[in-house]
Amino acid sequence: MEFALVGPLLILMLMGMALYGGWFWLAQSVQSLATEGARAAVAGLDPAERQAIAQAFIVAEADGVYGFANEDLEITVEADAQEIRVRVVLDATGHPVMALAALIPSPPQRIERAAVVRMGGF
Repeated sequence: MEFALVGPLLILMLMGMALYGGWFWLAQSVQSLATEGARAAVAGLDPAERQAIAQAFIVAEADGVYGFANEDLEITVEADAQEIRVRVVLDATGHPVMALAALIPSPPQRIERAAVVRMGGF
């Protein structure tokens, strides 16, 4: 193999590793937000309070810890007497990690993760 072919191939492989590694980091961060939001909501006394706690926690953590803009997030919290379901969707289109997405085949730009915490009665 000539170096003229190996050089561009190596660069494309490195770009792919950076893009997919960053995407997996984003996906894990979104899952962490959903999981921790559901756990925080357990402290609520009724479903409405649990929804408010989960929503407030996710908004604060997304901006403060993970650096996600709140307008890029969709948060759905459903709470009843049995369980708390939290779904977080991140639109990663404008995130710096996705800058290489135009150059190589990329993962989905929309990352959706969910978590469920049961409220006793196991």
